[in-house]
Amino acid sequence: MNEKAPPEDSLTPGLYIVATPIGNLGDITLRAVDVLRRCDGIACEDTRVTGKLLKHLGISRPMWRYDDHSEHRDRSRLVDSMRQRAVALVSDAGTPMISDPGYRLVNDCRAEGIPVTVVPGACAAIAGLALSGLPNDRFLFGGFLPSKDKARREALEELAGVDATLIFYDTAPRLGKSLAAIAETLPDREVAVARELTKLHEELRRGLPAGLIAYFEANPPKGEIVLLVGPPPESVAREEDADAMLIDALRTMKVSQAAAQVAKATGMDRKTLYARAMELRSA
Repeated sequence: MNEKAPPEDSLTPGLYIVATPIGNLGDITLRAVDVLRRCDGIACEDTRVTGKLLKHLGISRPMWRYDDHSEHRDRSRLVDSMRQRAVALVSDAGTPMISDPGYRLVNDCRAEGIPVTVVPGACAAIAGLALSGLPNDRFLFGGFLPSKDKARREALEELAGVDATLIFYDTAPRLGKSLAAIAETLPDREVAVARELTKLHEELRRGLPAGLIAYFEANPPKGEIVLLVGPPPESVAREEDADAMLIDALRTMKVSQAAAQVAKATGMDRKTLYARAMELRSA
């Protein structure tokens, strides 16, 4: 005997990860509106922020405050409720879990066998990358840089050799310090600052960090910011790759063999690679 099908206007119980606009309310997707309208309730960072979006959409649904600092007991009750209810997870803006709450809830749902569905949409990191014109074939999202000066510099130094465009979130009050740290650690990299994305005063500024520091000192920024740093020059990236290849080859080969193999693979000078392999072996 077939089970009774759910009403046409209800959603299958489980968790629905729903992206919301990052500024322009017109960026909400039709599918997101449908899920928010048909779900049994909404877990959100701030009920006031989500309440404004729901009012704009003409939707009324129960809301529960949720973030990754919520107690395990509260999260367990929410997960357990999804056995019978469809719950939408939203952040204040953009895609949940991209520097926003949600990953603990998703992990708990998966551990309990609760279905998880994603409803994609706006994401500030991707919007900033598209607008910047910086290389986008490879990119690394670094979230927010540390707030302490020393830790901020160390984080940038750690990522300096990554052959990809680096993407960070930032705030207007911290932008000057972030740009100063980039100017100190990566002075020759091209940088883009995207702010107020999708809003009336959307702005994209691109250039070397020193020039951007001067601009934003004269024009103090407002709003949320996506900070992007272009990839290293090709020669630096090749050196980083060569080091990794040498380290791997030295596990099973003599120095001369490792240098010859990496030279063949990269086209780099074998003598230079031999000298570098000797340094790596003795490090």
